[in-house]
Amino acid sequence: MPGRTRRFAWTGRRARSIASGWLPAAAAATICLSLTQCGQAPNPEALAANAAPAQELSFDERFPAAEFSDRFPSTRESFQLHTPSDFAPKPPPYQVASLEPQRPAGRQREDLTTLVSMKSSAFPYFGNNPASDAPFLNVSSGERRGHRSFSGRVYWQDQTYNDSRVLVHVPEQFDVRKPGVIVVFFHGNGATLERDVRDRQLVPQQITGSGVNAVLLAPQMAVDAADSSAGKFWQPGGFKRFMDEAAASLARLTGDPASARTFANMPIVIVGYSGGFLPTAWSLEVGGISERVRGVVLLDAVYGQLDKFANWIERNRSGFFISSYTRYTARHDQELMAMLRNRGIDISEDMDRPLRPGSVVFVETDEGITHRDYVTQAWTRHPVRDVLTKMAAAQPPIRIAAGVQASPNGTSSR
Repeated sequence: MPGRTRRFAWTGRRARSIASGWLPAAAAATICLSLTQCGQAPNPEALAANAAPAQELSFDERFPAAEFSDRFPSTRESFQLHTPSDFAPKPPPYQVASLEPQRPAGRQREDLTTLVSMKSSAFPYFGNNPASDAPFLNVSSGERRGHRSFSGRVYWQDQTYNDSRVLVHVPEQFDVRKPGVIVVFFHGNGATLERDVRDRQLVPQQITGSGVNAVLLAPQMAVDAADSSAGKFWQPGGFKRFMDEAAASLARLTGDPASARTFANMPIVIVGYSGGFLPTAWSLEVGGISERVRGVVLLDAVYGQLDKFANWIERNRSGFFISSYTRYTARHDQELMAMLRNRGIDISEDMDRPLRPGSVVFVETDEGITHRDYVTQAWTRHPVRDVLTKMAAAQPPIRIAAGVQASPNGTSSR
C-alpha cells in the first residue's frame, strides 16, 4: 500500500525462482561452467576492472544473459519501491480517554527489510572509469548508451546500470540510542538484492542473528551482470555522500528524523564479497570517511587493488581487517599478506582467536567450500554474523560508539 513500509518474512520465494528457471539440458551444461551454478569463483581477471577476457570459454558461455524477469521481478514478487516522502512522521493514533490503565498506543517494531531509492547509490553513473580515464558509458546505439567491459561484453545503461535502490535492513532489536554500527554490503557479480543478497545469502538474517546493534545497507551494483564496476563509489567523496544520504533515510525508517545526526556519525563495517572488492577498495581509498570504517571483511574477494587495502590497514590500526579466501584468490591474498608484513604489520591466520582492535586476519577455507555459497558458508556458517558477534565481544573493545548520543538533558555529546 502506498505510504507504508512493507515488511517481509523469509518465504519460499527462492524456491519459486528455482522452479521457474529450469533450462534445457544443453543450456544447463553450459551454465554449469559459470560462477552462479557451479560454486566456483570466476576467473580473477574477469572480476577486475581492467581484466582480460577468459580464454577457455566465450564470455556468453561463462555468463549467460539474464532474463528480464530476473532483473525486474513482478510486483507480486518484488519489494515496494519507496521514496523519502513515504517515511515522513505520522501523527500518533487517536485514543479515547479512559480511567482504566491502557497499553501504550505504539506497537513493538518488527524487523524491517525494504528497498529505498538513493540518488548517491552506485548507479546510474555518467562519469569516467578510473582504470582508463575514459567515459564509463563507452558504447552507443542511437540514443541508447552502454558500457563495453574489458571482456568485450556490452551492458546497456538502462538495463544494467540504472538501479539506484539500496536494500535496507533494521532489526527489531535495533536501538538508535545505543552504540551501533552500520554494515555496508557490496555484493558480487551476477546478483540482485532480493534474489541473492536477501534470499540466497541471507545477509539481513545474519545481521539480525548476530544480536549486535547494527543496521544493513546493500546498494545494487551492476544488475545481474558479470561486472564489478564501482559507479559513484569511484568518485572522491562518493562513499561519504552515500552514507550521508543513508543517514537521513535510516532516520525516517526508524521513525525518528532527529536521529539522522547519530546515523551520520555511526561507525561502519564494510563487507565485500567476490566482485564487491572493487567498490570496497575505492570507498576506502577515496570515499572521504575511511576514519569511520571500523572493520573490513572480504569474502573470497581479493582480486586486485592490493595497495588500497594495505594503505587502509596501515592507517587504521584501531579497526580490524579480515580476508577469508578459497584457492581462487589465494595468490592475491598471499601477496597482500607479504605487503603487510613488509610494513611491519602482524597477521593472524586463525579466526578462532579473539578479534581485537588492529586485528588483521587471513583465513584459507577448506577445499569443499564453494565460492557461490561463501556468504553463508566460509570458515563457519553465516560468516557475517560471526564477525559481528566477535566484534561485539572483543576485549579490549573495538570502538563502535562514535555516534552522537542523546544525553539526559536532551543535548548531544560525542
